[in-house]
Amino acid sequence: MTWHRVARRIRVPLGFAFTAFFLWLARPTPAFLTASLALVVPGLWLRGYASGYVKKNAELTVTGPYAHTRNPLYLGSMLIAFGFALAARSIWVAIVLVVLFLVIYLPVIRSEEQYLRSTFPQFNAYAAHVPRLLPRFTAATGTAAPASFSGALYRKHREYNALTGAAGLYAALILKWIFLK
Repeated sequence: MTWHRVARRIRVPLGFAFTAFFLWLARPTPAFLTASLALVVPGLWLRGYASGYVKKNAELTVTGPYAHTRNPLYLGSMLIAFGFALAARSIWVAIVLVVLFLVIYLPVIRSEEQYLRSTFPQFNAYAAHVPRLLPRFTAATGTAAPASFSGALYRKHREYNALTGAAGLYAALILKWIFLK
């Protein structure tokens, strides 16, 4: 079994294990909890916005946030994760996050790109104009018909779970701050 397949399978369970590690090391304060919102809120928005455009495995999505970055869902996840690392005030949390993204998400992204390249002939042209992760400021233009955000897709992908999870994590951090200050 190749590493990208292993990475795909372990990324969600590893996320739960990392959450326990994160909460163990977290030393939140009101100032850092507030500052973390500057990354977490845009990350949640980006994930929600992207999920309302993507039609996984059915078509190559090139509109909405996908006209700025090929991986808005992963970019949103990174913003959320590093926002929570800021809230935790732990260099170890930040270091482990960087390692996890390099070891888990980079191979997964590359594997997904191989799939998209083999499934959608227009992927190479799209990839030539849209960066993998860090977004371009202006939307890439292409031959795709304009699309708009779909609430039905947002619900189908259950992206509201990210918002629920973030709220739960903030609640745990606030409780940790209250009881362990």
